[in-house]
Amino acid sequence: MTAISYPLAERTLANGLRVIVSEDHTVPNVAVNLWVGVGSRHESPGRTGLAHLFEHLMFQGSRNVASGEHFSALMDEGARLNATTWFDRTNYFETVPTGALELALWLEADRHGYLLDAVTQDNLDNQRDVVKEEKRQRYDNVPYGSALIDIYATAFPEDHPYHHPTIGSMEDLDAATLDDVHAFFRAHYGPNNTVLTLVGDVTPEEGFTAAETYFGGLPPIELQTRERHQQLPPLSEPVRLDRVGDVPNDRIYVSFRLPVDTTPDYLACQVAVDVLGGLASSRLVRRLVRTDETAVSVGGWTMGLVDGVGLGTITVDVSVGADVEQVEAAVCEEIRRFADEGPDDAELESVIADTERSWLSALASIEERADHISHHALLTGDPAYVNTFVDRIRAVTAERARDAAAAWLDPASRAVVRYLSDTSKDADQPDDTDRPDRPDDSTSSTDSPDSPDKDSEEAA
Repeated sequence: MTAISYPLAERTLANGLRVIVSEDHTVPNVAVNLWVGVGSRHESPGRTGLAHLFEHLMFQGSRNVASGEHFSALMDEGARLNATTWFDRTNYFETVPTGALELALWLEADRHGYLLDAVTQDNLDNQRDVVKEEKRQRYDNVPYGSALIDIYATAFPEDHPYHHPTIGSMEDLDAATLDDVHAFFRAHYGPNNTVLTLVGDVTPEEGFTAAETYFGGLPPIELQTRERHQQLPPLSEPVRLDRVGDVPNDRIYVSFRLPVDTTPDYLACQVAVDVLGGLASSRLVRRLVRTDETAVSVGGWTMGLVDGVGLGTITVDVSVGADVEQVEAAVCEEIRRFADEGPDDAELESVIADTERSWLSALASIEERADHISHHALLTGDPAYVNTFVDRIRAVTAERARDAAAAWLDPASRAVVRYLSDTSKDADQPDDTDRPDRPDDSTSSTDSPDSPDKDSEEAA
């Protein structure tokens, strides 16, 4: 058994900024990690893409910092830095030599408090063009580029905050005025909507004092809070979306709504998906790749989300000449068998060990440790989750994984997205095959990369 006990000290400033320090003097560096409680799920209809746009604008200067200087000033000190946007948050981070910690905090505080001094019409227009080019490069012009966006459109109702992707709508961005953009920043960027985590060569008192020095004078904002959605049930019937085009091979995504992140049922679903497709030794790999040879690769992943739903997906790259319908049927057959039998002892032990290894490897990096601490402080209220996750995943029994699969991974509630090559299906298919076939929710389509780690939009 591996005991995890990273030190965590926490203080909330008078303006609401939540500061967490994890002292670690292994190397003379500090990871500075800010999570702001704004992501694509906080956007309004007709105004999508603004959370991601601000991730870019935050590097274009602020009251006392010239455009691009945030990067150059820190890189001159030997820092690594970037930012990402996701459904539930926007994340700004840098890892700096200990002597540059105060510079990093001053730069972050200046843009978090005084960004709008630099958000001019010219800057807005410029960064809109940057986002459009990013969409072309990462989504529109790569094989399977729209996979995640298509999965969201099939798995989640149109009025759900996870239905639209982080990149947003280019039409919405074009329609956004400078006043709209300023109002979005004022509504979400404030110390009382932010978690600041410092991990590394800094004591708690040093960290709290520095945070107070640079962030303490920022005024809180009037938070526009809303209750999170109730848990979405599984789909009542299968939903399907086919894309036909120039792709290297046919690919199938079989997705399911899951419980929200960190709940026991979500963790049990995570184990079930890994047993089915998440490891090189998983059931679907053994059957489809090694035995039937109808697939060249199989993957499985879960996405922990907090607003009423999670997501789990099995991905299959179909072998040339194999029948796509038969491959999908085999996936469903294996899922049903798992729901009946559950994992055997060897499968459960393998998945738990691999999950523990991955978690410990992530926490060994001060950057990733800071990110996990900020994540759970902001979204689940529990920064100490970094120390308890392994115990929670170890607590998943074979029976719990089987029951979770029966409840949440029923093939009758699957959302299927298929990317089919021109040669495998008639490209002159009816128009309605290019939209989600759902009885009560309407369509959407644009896109994202095909694994959850790539779903966050990066600034640079």
